[in-house]
Amino acid sequence: MYILRTMQQTYFRKGFGLKAEVRPLIDSEYHSAIVERIRSRAYTDKFGDIKVRLAKDFGFCYGVDRAIDYAYEARHKFPDKRIYLVGEIIHNPHVNRRLAEMGIEMLLPGEDGEFDYSHIAAEDVVIIPAFGVTIGDMKKLQNIGCILVDTTCGSVLLVWKRVNGYARDGYTAVIHGKYRHEESRATASQVHKHEGGKYIIVRDMAEAESVGAYMTGRPDAPTRDQFLRRFADRTSEGFDPDADLVKIGVANQTTMLATESLAIGARLREMMVDAQGEDHASEHFRSFGTICSATQERQDAVLEMMREPPDIMIVVGGYNSSNTNHLAHLCREYTETYHIKDASCIDMDTGAIHHKPGLDPQSPEVTELDWLPAGPFELGITAGASTPNNKIGEAVFRVLTIKGIEPDV
Repeated sequence: MYILRTMQQTYFRKGFGLKAEVRPLIDSEYHSAIVERIRSRAYTDKFGDIKVRLAKDFGFCYGVDRAIDYAYEARHKFPDKRIYLVGEIIHNPHVNRRLAEMGIEMLLPGEDGEFDYSHIAAEDVVIIPAFGVTIGDMKKLQNIGCILVDTTCGSVLLVWKRVNGYARDGYTAVIHGKYRHEESRATASQVHKHEGGKYIIVRDMAEAESVGAYMTGRPDAPTRDQFLRRFADRTSEGFDPDADLVKIGVANQTTMLATESLAIGARLREMMVDAQGEDHASEHFRSFGTICSATQERQDAVLEMMREPPDIMIVVGGYNSSNTNHLAHLCREYTETYHIKDASCIDMDTGAIHHKPGLDPQSPEVTELDWLPAGPFELGITAGASTPNNKIGEAVFRVLTIKGIEPDV
């Protein structure tokens, strides 16, 4: 009974019941009159000779909203305690900077990807981000006995459940994701709940093809040494491709491109069927769609907009935000697209835009001066699930200002 009571006092997953107290502050900090005006006019509005179209699903998702609520509630609940955040709560520089201003200290991993918790005491508060943390990190924090505020997104927990089931039943988890991403690391760690649990993380279709080729013994498959070198840093310890690719279950980082995740799962199964038959695949292959609904909705909304592409598209969101990168990648297939990490990337003094042109989060930012059309044009805008409305609205405001238009809001 004593242990149960202690857990109830030190682990919080459903907030503190203080939403009514913190919501006015959150709304005031992240609200945008421009965004609300465009939304209220069927997501299309006219400012001077510029037509602005807003994707019908954009910005904060439920999981991000919840994580931010809990962080603000934690600060309100524990005004005098030290509060730490494991990594970034979400991939948005503005939001993370705001939490830092509130006295919430961000813990950054070392070069080995590990966090140092040695300075955290039992009386401190630690916030688990929306991406979750690895099983190892959670155990370390629980052993410290500090107050844990767990904001892990429900969609991420669903993937964990699938991966846990794979490991329990003897299937290796093949995870479509970025192996350095916090969510992928946390998801992969779920196999360790079961002795002998295995995982391999594949970044794209090319890596999935390599896994499938080795799995099915195709003539063009990499050698064992080539395979182990290629996937050395994205497999479970002691991974043996000869034994561990016999039975596989496909899952994914929730913010990856949905069509690619589905295609990877379908391709791996197709390769298994071609090599060993349908009966074998029925027993040795599993797959569940684990893209979160918010990611899917934002991608669908962009594709709907691209039926009639705008002249230029602005995508707002952190450069390390997977779902934002994939939104920008989708848009680039149809129109001139600028992925900016923050509205401040649009310089009202010079008219320049600082943006990231590639899909890779490490792609260098570039600067362009003459990026806006000279005459009347159509501007499309969307944002990743970690981007607040005020930054979306500010981006629109900055474009209008450069064009000499004062929005009537």
